[in-house]
Amino acid sequence: MAWQALQFPLGILLGPPAQELQRVILEVLHEAYHFKNYLEQLKSTIESIIPRIEEIDRLNALLTQQNRPEIERLKVELEKGQVLVRKCSSVPSWNIFMKFRNSKKILKLDKILLRFFQIDVPVNIWLDNKHILVDLKETIRKFNELSLKTESLRSDGPSSCPQLRDKVFGLDVPLMELKKLLFREDVMVLGLCAPGGCGKTTLATMLYRDTDVKDRFKTICFLSISSSPNFKGIVQRLSEQMFPNHPVPQFLSDEEADMKLGNMLTLIEQQPILLVLDDVWEDSVVQKFIFREKGYKILVTSRTECQSFDSKYFMKMLSDTNAVALFRHSAFPQIGNGNYEEPDRDLQNNIVRGCRGLPLALKVIGNSLRWQPVKVWQNTERMLSNCSIFESQSDLLRCLASSLNYLNKKVQECFMDLGSFPEDERIPASSLIDIWVELYDIDELDAYINLLELSTRNLVNLIEITSGDAGQIDGNMDGLFVTQHDLLRDLAIYRSRQQGTRLIMERREDGPPKRWREQECPFQNTRLVSISTGEMFMPNWCNMHFPEAEVLILNFSATKYTLPSFMEKMEKLKVLIIKNFGGFCPELDCLRTPGHFPNLRRVRLENSLIPSLNEITMPFKNLQKISLFMCEVSQALRNCNINFPYMLPTLVEINIDYCKDLVELPEGLCDLVHLKRLGISNCHELLALPQEIGCMKDLEVLRLHACTGLLELPDSIQKFQKLRFLDISDCLNMEKLPEGIGKLSRLEKLNMKQCWGVRGLPSSVMNLVDLKEVICDDETANLWEPLQWHLRKLKITVPREINLSWLGVDLENLHH
Repeated sequence: MAWQALQFPLGILLGPPAQELQRVILEVLHEAYHFKNYLEQLKSTIESIIPRIEEIDRLNALLTQQNRPEIERLKVELEKGQVLVRKCSSVPSWNIFMKFRNSKKILKLDKILLRFFQIDVPVNIWLDNKHILVDLKETIRKFNELSLKTESLRSDGPSSCPQLRDKVFGLDVPLMELKKLLFREDVMVLGLCAPGGCGKTTLATMLYRDTDVKDRFKTICFLSISSSPNFKGIVQRLSEQMFPNHPVPQFLSDEEADMKLGNMLTLIEQQPILLVLDDVWEDSVVQKFIFREKGYKILVTSRTECQSFDSKYFMKMLSDTNAVALFRHSAFPQIGNGNYEEPDRDLQNNIVRGCRGLPLALKVIGNSLRWQPVKVWQNTERMLSNCSIFESQSDLLRCLASSLNYLNKKVQECFMDLGSFPEDERIPASSLIDIWVELYDIDELDAYINLLELSTRNLVNLIEITSGDAGQIDGNMDGLFVTQHDLLRDLAIYRSRQQGTRLIMERREDGPPKRWREQECPFQNTRLVSISTGEMFMPNWCNMHFPEAEVLILNFSATKYTLPSFMEKMEKLKVLIIKNFGGFCPELDCLRTPGHFPNLRRVRLENSLIPSLNEITMPFKNLQKISLFMCEVSQALRNCNINFPYMLPTLVEINIDYCKDLVELPEGLCDLVHLKRLGISNCHELLALPQEIGCMKDLEVLRLHACTGLLELPDSIQKFQKLRFLDISDCLNMEKLPEGIGKLSRLEKLNMKQCWGVRGLPSSVMNLVDLKEVICDDETANLWEPLQWHLRKLKITVPREINLSWLGVDLENLHH
């Protein structure tokens, strides 16, 4: 049997010494007849371990950095074996002592080989598999981080193709016809035109994922544009999709971005490229992407016809059959109410006809009528008979507004707040809940239930980016995001304008719109203010005054940013959300003067540089929650010596996510003895928690998700007598649980999924008699299962596999 040389990480070859030993055995087997049985046994052992070596070879090809000193020892044993076997051929028959001694050595070598390949190798293969899984997890983490970084750079839409989240009706033929047009040689720019809500994005998504299209184009990119495009951000997202392994470029001007766009397309001019531009409102945007290169095509979805189109495909409304099918799919789910009696078919058909085959109207109105009494259906029929959804945008919005009439008042208010966020943005659910808790005086659970109600009615889409407990109040709410069709966002704005309690600046401008400046005292009743701008300068905003505003949302894309001066007068402000869509983190100075915000309770900052906390001179007397996402925090925490309990006397929750420069927490932070929730996620440079963290005696939730630099938790966590939920999931290098973990007498839930370094449990876990759930992997579950006889309440949960679909990335298409 042929022996293949096995190359190990340190340049060690097992093949040659093993092959030489096999050759020597065959050579002396007939001469050393006194040792024949022992040598044949050794020969058989060597032949049997060849498949094992091939398995090691396969794994080792994947892992080239793992040190294996036992391989060196085995090589030495094989070389000693060659010498031993040669000696056997010269042992005289009368020398019983030498025969006995050499026989024992042959048996010992045989046992060494058997042990190595029956015990050591399986263990090492298990470890190698673990290393491969760790490498895979680290790759996924970096992929996840890269996607979120791209998300932070975008100012007007998702970074890649959306998912097909529901069953599709009536688009098979349009897809075939659209492909036929796209594949024509004389068509470079193809327009897909239809009114809003007809399914343009859905059809474009189907084409993006179509096998024939993937075979035709080596590179396929999907960009959402929206009504207020940021050209620099669009080119950044295109660059990230075309060159995912390269840094995302930063631009100081649109001209610089335009030059980069031309360079990118020139670099790959020999490759067939399809660029999908979704939701384009102006022809000038399309013209920026036109380069007459062979194999380069653009598909544009738009509500209007653009002059740049070489050909156009006009989507039709759904046929009666497909319209009825979509409506019934929305109104009567398969898992239904057994006691619910459907309204008669004539009533259903009249409502379907009133929707005029518009997919969005059929879907939204169908959902709104689910389980409703007949009188509600009849009222909807009457309303639809009095308006035409195609006569004007307002008629369409009035049609869709019927789906809101049967929501309770607070849920309607929550829906209207969704218009406060930029178009096509993936909205953190935690931001919405912060707003609703403060505006409507409800608790977080009720706010979350309202969000689920909107999702059930198909008024929003929920995206969960974690495989654990996103959306649970004690879970990772930052793992839950909300998206919304742009027509439904228009509906939210349309309805909110009728009230006058929300002020939404939709366009990204450098100053307040003229209509705002011309009004005298226009904002007396405004409770929520949302402004999206470029670089804001204080002179443009001096005269604004919002005496009743409780929520302020600022979205900007700038390398430097001056906060509006009107903030100094917002004495009733309770929620402040600031998000930077630019590639650089500008410094914010709003936190230096807390005296201007005496009622501020919740702050969320995204992609910003936090100034030094030492510069704060007055306490935030009512601040309860701080959330930092992709912020630079090292300057804020460096040499921090403020009196945290004095400056933040009411703070109960801190969330820090994707702050890559977080290395350590200031010890003074541990003096916040009344803090209830501390969440630190995806901060990979965080190496340890301060020993003083045990002073947070009121802590109920501690989340340390994906902090890969953490090796262990300080023993002082045993002082957390109120801790209910501990999350150390994806802390890949965590080596052990603290010995005193058994003193967490109120611990109910422990998430240690993918803590692969933990190979044992401290004996004190037997004291966790109130522990109800442990979330972990199969191997860790084996550590907990023997304890269930004593921990009677314990349930062990092994979560599903990692799912990357939330990223909107087609893994099958990565090779194109």
